[in-house]
Amino acid sequence: MASPRLETYCCPNRDAATQLVVNFQPEVFCGVCIGSASVGLLLTILQLLPKKGQTPRKLLKASSSSTILLLISICDILGGLGIIFRSSIWLGFPGFIANISVVNGTDVWPSAFCVGSAMWIQLLYSAGFWWLFCYAVDSYLVIRRSAGLSTIVLYHMMTWGLAVLLCVEGIALLYYPSLSSCENGLEHAIPHYVTTYVPLLLVLVVNPILFRRTVSAVASLLKGRQGIYTENERRLGTEIQIRFFKIMLVFIICWSSNIINESLLFYLEMQPDINDTPLKNIRSAALITWIIMGVLNPMQGFLFTLAFYGWTGCRVDLKWRKSEIPWESLSSSTVGENAYPSPVNYQTSVHDPKKISSTDSQQTDEAISMLSEGNTSSDERLTRSSPIYQGW
Repeated sequence: MASPRLETYCCPNRDAATQLVVNFQPEVFCGVCIGSASVGLLLTILQLLPKKGQTPRKLLKASSSSTILLLISICDILGGLGIIFRSSIWLGFPGFIANISVVNGTDVWPSAFCVGSAMWIQLLYSAGFWWLFCYAVDSYLVIRRSAGLSTIVLYHMMTWGLAVLLCVEGIALLYYPSLSSCENGLEHAIPHYVTTYVPLLLVLVVNPILFRRTVSAVASLLKGRQGIYTENERRLGTEIQIRFFKIMLVFIICWSSNIINESLLFYLEMQPDINDTPLKNIRSAALITWIIMGVLNPMQGFLFTLAFYGWTGCRVDLKWRKSEIPWESLSSSTVGENAYPSPVNYQTSVHDPKKISSTDSQQTDEAISMLSEGNTSSDERLTRSSPIYQGW
């Protein structure tokens, strides 16, 4: 699981709240993390592999959104591998991890492993948060016809740049001036927690707003395409709205326990003695949410693939066929023309109002296809309702 408490645990003089949760049944907790991360990792890879009998998804043009969805899954997979590795070392070599608690110890490897593994997990999950934010931004820009594959470079710069910057800055502030004095005051810990939870809270607050505006823009485009709002178009808009809802639901399910747990632990830190009897229920709630985090955080990757693509099945096709990769889109204009012949001749029909209208409608279909990719029924209904299908 991903929590700033794991970096705090690397401090020999860690606070009492961190000591409480990290030392609570460590064998059970590490086993839960390994089991959940392993299951989530295998199911995520199974979801992404090409399947036998799967109909290749033919998109009208390459989509940055499909690339972002793949990168989110990759971040979750690599983060899950980090959780498995760290928990396996903690479970298999308890004496090695116990050396972290020795102040001024001569063996630096336990602390180096603790800091390095915690930074790896935090960096990848933070990058996943930023990519999810970029997906919401890209969805809105795509429907406004202001995005494309060229914008993916900007998303890479923003995502990895901010993820690395916030992670390094938070760790540097936490461990300043040395690892042995990183928990001498909240002025060390609070900046670290802020840099960790900023991208998470950004997704929770901003993504629903962007998704709502995108859905409204989709409805306007569908209405303006032919001047009417048919049942098929209404279903398309509803399915895109449901897809966004599933994405946010998965995110809330997987990370709300982190926010609750951190709030409880901060409250305990502010108390003179966290072992007081009146605080028993709060301690129990903190420990319960700590275990829940170990279960839900590593499962995010698999749950996201369900929200993105639905259940793709178990019949894996070991023969690699590029056209059947779930996240692949047609990148060359030649292939795109073969898949969806364009009825418009830009050189000879520039002044034809019907063909210009067909071009605009085709661009609308492309934008809707990017948002509904992975949903076969949506793609079929979109094709049947488009001017291309109707022979405009």
